[in-house]
Amino acid sequence: MKSKELVRQALTFLVVFVLVVAFSMVSLANAGAAIGELTVIKSSAGGETSSVTVNGEAAKSGRTIFSSSTISTPEGTEAIINFGKAGRVQLEPDTAFTITTDGNSIGGDLTRGKLTVLNAANGVAVRTASGETVNVTAGETASANSNNTTKKASTGPGGLNWWVWAVIIGGGATAIILIATHNNNNDTVVTSPVR
Repeated sequence: MKSKELVRQALTFLVVFVLVVAFSMVSLANAGAAIGELTVIKSSAGGETSSVTVNGEAAKSGRTIFSSSTISTPEGTEAIINFGKAGRVQLEPDTAFTITTDGNSIGGDLTRGKLTVLNAANGVAVRTASGETVNVTAGETASANSNNTTKKASTGPGGLNWWVWAVIIGGGATAIILIATHNNNNDTVVTSPVR
């Protein structure tokens, strides 16, 4: 009888031990605080499309991003990572970027493709494939193959530059004003209300 009680206590202890170890492993696997959110932008081109991946797993818009995450975009798909107050970056198609951040500043390794900083409180420290680190500010693009940044042209709706839209709108307004003020009939007719 004592042996049955001893076996029962040993099994109870073993089950409790396994549960504690299993739940502690889940908490140890936690990657830390969330640092950003992913937005996936698919191109309108038809054909077979593959997914943006985060650490090798397929990801959709709204996915939470942690520090040390590697985001890869396939051909025809872009991704925007929103870091809140720290800023936002855009990964162009066929890009791989591993993020390192402390919450206030953004950085990482760009092993393939191009990254554009949409806005950032501080510059984004990007290490290119050659090992050089470049500081990318808002509106600039870094390439994995180059050690310098390029200023991205400010585009408006439809992908046209803003100055093109200014010319189109200005020309349309001028045409409307000219048509409205030009009178083909030189006779001035005054009408008065009927009483």
